[in-house]
Amino acid sequence: IGPVVFIGLVVPHVARVLAQYAGLGPDHRWLLPLSAALAAGLLLGADILGRVIARPVEVQAGIIVAFIGGPFFIALVRRRRLAEI
Repeated sequence: IGPVVFIGLVVPHVARVLAQYAGLGPDHRWLLPLSAALAAGLLLGADILGRVIARPVEVQAGIIVAFIGGPFFIALVRRRRLAEI
């Protein structure tokens, strides 16, 4: 499992932002399917990128997801700390 857990951290926040821009609000009837679709898309994109980025070897999808999820997690923590101040 490892870094793929970042999908569970990144995708719901991105889905909520996209739902806000689409005017759907915090309605879980839209957020859950949107989160599922975005999670599948992120993992598929990470897998494709991992296969293409360093041919002929393959970079694991978990490593690509960690490069995406790590900075997102840091930004999320910083934003929460600024909101507390």
